[in-house]
Amino acid sequence: MEAFTARGLRASRRSPLCTVTKNPFFLSRLQSTTTKARPQVASGRQSAQTSTTSSLTWPEYLAIRRNKRTWQTVATIPCALLGLAGGATYFGNLDTDPLKPIMGIDPFFFYGFCTLGCVGVGALVGPTIGTSIWRYRNRRILSLIDNKDVEFFSRVAKNRVDASLQSPTHPVPDYYGEKIGSLHQYRQWLRDQAKYKRKALLPEK
Repeated sequence: MEAFTARGLRASRRSPLCTVTKNPFFLSRLQSTTTKARPQVASGRQSAQTSTTSSLTWPEYLAIRRNKRTWQTVATIPCALLGLAGGATYFGNLDTDPLKPIMGIDPFFFYGFCTLGCVGVGALVGPTIGTSIWRYRNRRILSLIDNKDVEFFSRVAKNRVDASLQSPTHPVPDYYGEKIGSLHQYRQWLRDQAKYKRKALLPEK
């Protein structure tokens, strides 16, 4: 048994495969081929990444728009509360004389209206802050989003109802397409526009 294993070991050492693998020329060629294959794999990964970042599909774009609206809503609530707190703190600490109206209005009502005005200012500033945060989070693809915005709003302007057909009591539903956040909502928006146009052009008798 020992003799058999010894013969097998000698035979394996003398085999052509072992002779080739010990050849320095073969090892240098093998190393060169592996080093050439690695950059190809890396370049393939880079091309895949550039292909994914160079284009933006409609579902991805609409999901990003929905995320933008979420950020605007989330930022509006705390800004409105801050406006309420600031207005109540400032106007609540002012000295008031009930016998001296301000601009012909009772001071308590006047300061109450001013506090509500602060809430409104906070609600108006909130979407701007939310949009700024959203743009910072998506700063790497802002150029793609801006290009898609141009195409999206051109589609909205092409398919929406003419503003001259609307009435003060029955405005056009989502005239600017702000509530569109998916392909399903876009198709529903198209159906709503077509339904409104039919009713406006062919009123029921």
